[in-house]
Amino acid sequence: MKVLDESKKQLNGIIKESRKHFEDQNESYFEHMKIASKISFDLLSGSVMAMIHAIVPAFFQTGASKKIIKLNEYLQSKKRSK
Repeated sequence: MKVLDESKKQLNGIIKESRKHFEDQNESYFEHMKIASKISFDLLSGSVMAMIHAIVPAFFQTGASKKIIKLNEYLQSKKRSK
């Protein structure tokens, strides 16, 4: 029972922190999921471009850098980075 009680406390803490994060970002769960997923996809595609560029420098010469700059501008405009 003690393990179950500790697990419930941890889960409640995670839920509480998540709700606070949504409120801080002024987003619902699904809005947050959409934005976080897009950021994740942008990071992944930038990473793939950088890896391809590392192997064949003629490809994606500025692709990864442009993605990073664009993502940084987005995060700054939404005050998502601190």
